[in-house]
Amino acid sequence: MIDFKNLSKSYSGEYILKDVNCRINTGEKVGVVGPNGAGKSTLFGMITGEVMPDAGAIVIPKESRLGIMRQHIPDTELDRELLEFVADAIPELRKYSAELEILEEKMSSCDNDDELEIMLKRHGFLQNTIEHLGAYHLDVEAKQALTSLGFPVERLNDKLNSFSGGWQMRAALARVLISRPDILLLDEPSNYLDIPAVEWLCRFLANYPGTLLLISHDRFLLRKLTAVTLEVNRGTVTRYAGNYDFYRVEREQRRIALEAAKRNADHKKEQLERMIDRFRAKSTKAAAAKSAQKKLDRIEDVKLADSLDYHGVIRFPAPPPAGAEAARFEHVDFGYTKEKLLFKDVDMSIDTGDKLAIIGYNGMGKTTLLKLLAGILKPLSGRVVPGHHIVIGYQAQEFSELLNDQLSVYDAVRQALPPDASTANIANVLGSFGFSGDAMKKPCGVLSGGEKIRLQMARIFVNPPNLLILDEPTTHLDVSARELLQEALKNYAGTVAMVSHDIDFVRNVAETIWEVSPAGVTKYFGNYDYYLEKSVASGDPEISAADPLKSSAGTARERRRQRAQARNAIAGNLRQAKKDVESLEKLLDEQSSRKAVLVAKLASGERVDFAKLNTELAALDKEIAATEEKWEIRAMELEALRQENDRINSDN
Repeated sequence: MIDFKNLSKSYSGEYILKDVNCRINTGEKVGVVGPNGAGKSTLFGMITGEVMPDAGAIVIPKESRLGIMRQHIPDTELDRELLEFVADAIPELRKYSAELEILEEKMSSCDNDDELEIMLKRHGFLQNTIEHLGAYHLDVEAKQALTSLGFPVERLNDKLNSFSGGWQMRAALARVLISRPDILLLDEPSNYLDIPAVEWLCRFLANYPGTLLLISHDRFLLRKLTAVTLEVNRGTVTRYAGNYDFYRVEREQRRIALEAAKRNADHKKEQLERMIDRFRAKSTKAAAAKSAQKKLDRIEDVKLADSLDYHGVIRFPAPPPAGAEAARFEHVDFGYTKEKLLFKDVDMSIDTGDKLAIIGYNGMGKTTLLKLLAGILKPLSGRVVPGHHIVIGYQAQEFSELLNDQLSVYDAVRQALPPDASTANIANVLGSFGFSGDAMKKPCGVLSGGEKIRLQMARIFVNPPNLLILDEPTTHLDVSARELLQEALKNYAGTVAMVSHDIDFVRNVAETIWEVSPAGVTKYFGNYDYYLEKSVASGDPEISAADPLKSSAGTARERRRQRAQARNAIAGNLRQAKKDVESLEKLLDEQSSRKAVLVAKLASGERVDFAKLNTELAALDKEIAATEEKWEIRAMELEALRQENDRINSDN
């Protein structure tokens, strides 16, 4: 169990946690919720000992092993192979194994029976401990976790630094999951996962036997996994004996009761204060005034928790009228070159007013489909045809990079207007998204993630669209903000096409699903639950919902035909992707060598043209950054293709 005893922590004189008393029992699965900045991560830091409390203590059984997913992998670990890094999940094993090896050497040359007996006992203890910690199963468990999180088998022995930051975080998650800790601390574990990986994580954690503390804005995980909820709010930690849904209902009931208690307390205080003021000046009433003062001093203030309701607002303006069809893909082929097609013969339409979610593994091209729909990318063949009078509003995944930190909120929206357009409506639009008065003057650089989302929406709706295209819109939002955006999209009369890893968000907004896999793009005429029903093999919940080849209920002959088609579709793309990645890696090596030569010249102490060399270095850095971006995109596509190829072949 974990006991918080009179725990307090302050920063710059302000308490983030004050006099916290709470207990987490052994084996409980606990969701940790609260407003951003309330102290959830600080609480985790104090459990691990990385943050020291100002007062009080946290009591954890000494023998308990903690597991925590780090948000940053040390540079010293990045040169290790992926499988080696993940399988090395239990640090104690290295210490015990080294001691066992030394002990065996000593035993082989020991001729003292008493000493040998002592060493034999220690040897048995070490062997039992190593076996108990699961040392002989870690390699297998590491492979299972990595492949379930989307890593292809062929890359398990690649260096960790050859993966992007997001995939490195997946590796860190796999490592902590297989480490068999007694207490597992996870801080937003679904941030770097696609929907199939989130589903697997949920199944894995449901079978985890230890104590789980989960900080998450993902309502799907909170509902499925937790049986206790801790709310961190205004310096306090409040325990609720139920999952997220129970907590929201119970919290509202407590809020109503507290507000009533506060009104009563405030009313009594006002009465007593008036009595004291009235009696204080009269000597005959001095005793009564003193008695009233004592009563007033005994009345404790009723402290209300901060509201978890989103303080901003999201009100979408009505979309302009449009035809019956929002957009149509006509036999679309797309790839970065003709030799490496990502999509082939995509032929489907989006009806006006539809709410569409595109799902699939990372690297399969979900964002690419959105960019084709938005007109940012052009097909190699076929065409994407917008519907009659369609106006597109597009929010990119990297939206925050498009905002100039120096611009004010007002100027950022004005910048989105055509040059000759009137600015008269800017204030109204900003007000619809929670920016009014002085908030319009704030520089973009000081905005929170949620505020940037709202500002990007305002930039879109200053020219009201009727086709709204959203790429991971919930990434920087807390639970309440996600729910508000969710409701706004449900009530929006226009058309929505989106990509999101938030299962609850997709479940509550989407009415149509497009699934992307190497076999093509498949349309499901229903919501996320309908998609699961149709794509999961009958009676087998362990089969991935994103695997139509495994879940097909057709005949064996039909399944063989599907697998053959999928293999043919993927083979050419896989070969080309390998060549592209190797070519980009070679180019990166050449560029790095050129940079090393320039840096050496600068450091040589010889007379050189520093201005010219610095200009060359700056240009080369841009080239390297562009190459790295291309490599990362192509490497992700290659990983997804390899994984799909392995899965198809494993069915034979």
